[in-house]
Amino acid sequence: MTAPSTFGLSSEARNLHWLLTNLVEEVPGLQSVAVVSSDGLLLLSSDPGRNAEARTGAEARPTGPKGSSADLATIVSGIGSLTIGAAKLMDAGGVKQTMVAMDEGSLFVMSISDGSLLGVHGAPDCDMSVVAYHMALFVGRAGHVLTPELRTELRQSLEAKPTGSAQ
Repeated sequence: MTAPSTFGLSSEARNLHWLLTNLVEEVPGLQSVAVVSSDGLLLLSSDPGRNAEARTGAEARPTGPKGSSADLATIVSGIGSLTIGAAKLMDAGGVKQTMVAMDEGSLFVMSISDGSLLGVHGAPDCDMSVVAYHMALFVGRAGHVLTPELRTELRQSLEAKPTGSAQ
């Protein structure tokens, strides 16, 4: 993972980037991580080189959608909506986490706050309990700082056009 540029961001935004970087570096087998707002927009990504995909349409993508954090955000948002609807139909309260185990990987979705979600795409050999534990740590640390103002700042930092360097 390449560290995203945090120049010009608030200390809360830099701390959230730091937490995400630690999650990716400390947990073996993570392929992609995304923080998604309640309206499905990518806020933060473990894949900063592909953040441009969140700014452009699908036709502008040179390598296709597979594996990008922007597409993980779409999947996380959809699964989040589906599980919230299921919980309402079952009268089961709020959804805390969702895990999908597949032949070639795993998908984890955990609620952060105010409808925001943390999504993780893990490799087939990742330790699911370790992933879930570290996600819970991230959510515990990030939930109280992920205010509407910070979500707006993170979204605007993704939408800003890169200056100078090829990103």
